[in-house]
Amino acid sequence: MRKPVLALIVVIAAAVAAGLFARQKFHAGSTLTARPTGGDFTLQSSRGPVSLHDFRGKVVLLYFGYTYCPDICPTSLGNLSAAWRMLPPDLRDQVQILFVSVDPKRDTPERLQQYADFFNARIIGLTADKATLDDVVRRYGAVYRIVPVKESRVGYLVDHSAFTYVIDRNGRLITQIPHGTPPKEIVRTLMPLLTHKEDTP
Repeated sequence: MRKPVLALIVVIAAAVAAGLFARQKFHAGSTLTARPTGGDFTLQSSRGPVSLHDFRGKVVLLYFGYTYCPDICPTSLGNLSAAWRMLPPDLRDQVQILFVSVDPKRDTPERLQQYADFFNARIIGLTADKATLDDVVRRYGAVYRIVPVKESRVGYLVDHSAFTYVIDRNGRLITQIPHGTPPKEIVRTLMPLLTHKEDTP
């Protein structure tokens, strides 16, 4: 009797592991739209509308997620914040982190900013209506999907890609930083953009 039960447990465990692995791949941004173009956008913050062009002359780190995210978002924002704090003070002033929520139903601008402030890196929380968000998400090559969770107070989770999008001083999408990149590597990605002066239009 023990062998069949043990075999069943192994099968169930393997299935659960496979499901978690598949979800982690989706979170990590393995599915991207072809040739993301980036570009300007205007979203809502706790202090009113914020546009990407407001940060011309700065390097912008753009991340899509949501405040109810149990693991991926805190890790990504934690690494970005740690990298930001590693920079000399004069270079910190030249970097802006934007956290865009793809869960506007629950993430009000006020809630977003409270969450962003926890990371102590001058992060600005942004969101908008679904149509506006979907346009920005598409142009930056990100993806997300609502996943209902039965018998849970949260009601649903949001699976999402977890790249950080690096935008140069002129508002151009330059590269993507994968989820899990250590802060020191993030700094290495930023330094050439911060130390090379460009004329802003």
